[in-house]
Amino acid sequence: MASHNAGKVREIRELLTPFKADVVSAGELNLPEPEETALTFTGNAELKALAAAKGAKLPSLADDSGLVIDALDGAPGIYSARWAGPTKDFAVAFARIQREMAGETNTRAHFVCALSLAWPDGHCDSFEGKISGHLTFPPQGLKGFGYDPIFIADGYSVTFAQMEPHEKHAISHRADAFRQLVAACFQ
Repeated sequence: MASHNAGKVREIRELLTPFKADVVSAGELNLPEPEETALTFTGNAELKALAAAKGAKLPSLADDSGLVIDALDGAPGIYSARWAGPTKDFAVAFARIQREMAGETNTRAHFVCALSLAWPDGHCDSFEGKISGHLTFPPQGLKGFGYDPIFIADGYSVTFAQMEPHEKHAISHRADAFRQLVAACFQ
């Protein structure tokens, strides 16, 4: 798994459990994190997957995901992790969102997840999942990670951070992209 993000690695491990895949993270292999210079989620996922596949000489799966807020013209988008600052303190990101949305009534948002599966020879397949919903403040719930405490998916009344992991995995943007990957690569 081309990631140093423990939350993402945990979710991918759980999603891969039925396939009996051994998952080792780029962090566990001491691989460097490539600079995310692409302008799309898919572009950044491909950069990370290819760097890890070539560095580890193993197939590599990378995720690039984030929160897209309608009222903020798509921000934070591909910069979602950066909004949490160098220490990845999402309370900082939540405060920035509240500040930038002051007086705004449109709370619509969606999560996007791009998954890229790369091989050491440079071949790469990518899949993009999405889930729509709205933001809520104050943050609620202790499960999940990142923006989960402020996001409520359409049709639900609790945040991702209030859901049991198996509930979130059934509907999330990452699960959507993962279903596409499984259909294309494992069936």
